[in-house]
Amino acid sequence: MQLKSILNFVQPHQGFVYGAVHQRNKGQRTVLDIEIRPRKNRQPVCSRCGKPGPGYDTLPVRRFEFVPLWGIAVFFLYAMRRVSCPSCGVKVEQVPWATGKNHLTTTYAWFLARWARRLSWKEVGQVFQTSWDNVFRSVKMAVAWGLAHRDLDTITAIGIDEIAWKKGHKYLTLVYQIDAGCKRLLWVGKERTQKTLRQFFKEFGKERTAHLRFICSDMWKPYLRIVAEVAGQAMHILDRFHVMTHFGKAVDKVRATEARELKAKGQEPVLTGSRWCLLKRPEHLTEKQSIKLNELLAINLKTVRAYLLKEEFQFFWRYATAGWAARFLDAWCKRTMRSRIIPMKKIAKMLRSHRELLLNWFRTKGQVALGAVEGFNNKAKVTSRKAYGFRNFEVMKIALYHTLGNLPEPEATHRFC
Repeated sequence: MQLKSILNFVQPHQGFVYGAVHQRNKGQRTVLDIEIRPRKNRQPVCSRCGKPGPGYDTLPVRRFEFVPLWGIAVFFLYAMRRVSCPSCGVKVEQVPWATGKNHLTTTYAWFLARWARRLSWKEVGQVFQTSWDNVFRSVKMAVAWGLAHRDLDTITAIGIDEIAWKKGHKYLTLVYQIDAGCKRLLWVGKERTQKTLRQFFKEFGKERTAHLRFICSDMWKPYLRIVAEVAGQAMHILDRFHVMTHFGKAVDKVRATEARELKAKGQEPVLTGSRWCLLKRPEHLTEKQSIKLNELLAINLKTVRAYLLKEEFQFFWRYATAGWAARFLDAWCKRTMRSRIIPMKKIAKMLRSHRELLLNWFRTKGQVALGAVEGFNNKAKVTSRKAYGFRNFEVMKIALYHTLGNLPEPEATHRFC
């Protein structure tokens, strides 16, 4: 099968035919130049209105980069015609393999965009011997198409979260769809402010917001206030991951305070090097950390009592119903308030003040993908760490939509990856 036959099979272009094929060397790369010409009596199509019209003149030959075949760079060569359009005037024709002034074929742009979900943009450029800018433009094109064609009318559950971005306590606000049957990134906002979240609901629309049944977030007061104001009909759920983050901070505060007290009294610094033993889940500890933790548990310290309270609260999430979970919560808070450990008492007060929102976690089981927010948060952080060349917010936003947005793609005659 000749090359032109393969191209006609995987990439046919109505109204155009493949012509001569030329092989050349560019440095150490082999390049195939494939001529394209319009069929006889085929009028050019206006790039503005999409209607055919008489030809006006022909421009110099342009080169369009296609998907590499067997590691060989492939370029389409075509002399663009200008159309004398009765409605729009003289315009450059529309061609099916590329748009506007883009020198990449649409097929190659989608090819790069799909690979950019699997590898960093820098690695995609290196593997396919193209520039970072070409990969970025391809991803930007894919995201723009996906956002324009996605369906937002069946969403009943969303999760609100944030990730740190760049240095200096800069954050991005992320909103996800967390319906049991569909999980994806819906929206990216700059900074973590009341204005940011209000902007999401404004863009999402009043009608869609009215259809929301569940909203999951952390305990940040502006989130709680805005959700109650804008989507009061929705059941508000507190995210488990963010709740347990408060426990870790409280235990660490107790440890740091007690370590200073032991040092001031001239006692053995038993808490030195114990931070991660106390903050990590027991199943994630290294052998050395497990030994250290067991040594600490044998000592009567405030830090140990705070740690045991934290680990005991993990049983809260194992209950099947809100009723039994409420009994456990009330009993745990009562014991903790008697512990005389101030940071843990603050945790108990916080949980009591958000009691109903905590119990909503159990009332929505099976209806909402409750672990999705934490999972998306981790993936967003990985995307941020892989951000070779993500110089500004707009680029980062595109990367997050591309990786987590589950965006639709157009139907194609042939998918190259």
